[in-house]
Amino acid sequence: MLAYTYVEGGRFEMKEKPRPRLQSSRDAVVRVTLGSICTSDLHIKHGSVPRAVPGITVGHEMVGVVEEVGSEVVGVRPGDRVAVNVETFCGKCFFCRKGYVNNCTDPDGGWALGCRIDGGQAEYVRVPFADSGLSLIPEGVSDEQALFVGDVLATGFWAARISEISHEDTVLVIGAGPTGICTLLCVMLKCPKKIIVCEKSPERADFIRLHYPDVIVTEPAACLETVRANSLHGGADVVLEVAGSDDSFRLAWECARPNAIVTIVALYDRPQVLPLPQMYGKNLTFKTGGVDGCDCDEILKLIADGRIDTTPLITHRFPLDRIEEAYNVFENRLDGVIKIAVEPVECGR
Repeated sequence: MLAYTYVEGGRFEMKEKPRPRLQSSRDAVVRVTLGSICTSDLHIKHGSVPRAVPGITVGHEMVGVVEEVGSEVVGVRPGDRVAVNVETFCGKCFFCRKGYVNNCTDPDGGWALGCRIDGGQAEYVRVPFADSGLSLIPEGVSDEQALFVGDVLATGFWAARISEISHEDTVLVIGAGPTGICTLLCVMLKCPKKIIVCEKSPERADFIRLHYPDVIVTEPAACLETVRANSLHGGADVVLEVAGSDDSFRLAWECARPNAIVTIVALYDRPQVLPLPQMYGKNLTFKTGGVDGCDCDEILKLIADGRIDTTPLITHRFPLDRIEEAYNVFENRLDGVIKIAVEPVECGR
């Protein structure tokens, strides 16, 4: 099968690999019917994910059809349409039982797909712990609607859940990339008093204005002023930082009111510094970490009920055998790209 592969730092290549087989009684093999490219894939390419293993197939955003299952798998069966979770988790260890599935202690636990084991920018993918890592797609929900459930939408849902948002809050979301937009959608489910999105890209700012007209949009230079003008206590009650730069990290704590919650959703290329003397007296609560992707079934129900729609994010489509071109578009933000759907290669290639 075709599989887009991490060769070494700075280099991915399309390779022919054997179709994956079951390795455990808790595995499933899924035929990928639609995939995507994530910014985390770019982090691997750029060497910012030290745990990524050269030689693995990349990709962790996908939906598909179950082809075969191990003898202990009870939640899915061949022929089922499923969304694949970015995280694989045993469901039995201390962290899984607490809901912290990103910290699963199994060797294949946490973010493994497309990082430490073969992922889904391929024709087939093996999913460990299939009962935990696969969610049935409800009838009437398309592949496009379900595509982002297992990663960027799960990330946004997790971030909104841990941010303790109330109806009286002013919430600031920094960054309107794909994860930022998914975070915004999940913040909107909490119905806060005001939502502000800060984005430096004019195209992405216009995307927010077009699709979510009730959201206040600002740019970094005007962010602090905008937040103060739209909040009651000198800053945002909740800040979700989804941009992942030195400037956006600073903006996050600067725009937060005293005793606010600052949720760090972004993945950074380098360490960040807490300037504690400058922050003294703000009494901020920082919440950080990788997504705990244990809400996928609930997210799919919200999609089926019409409460979340991420299909506007799909701005481009490419077949798997043109994925290098797709990466170029996505990495360089060409042609107004937000997210790319990667489709199977035509039969008989």
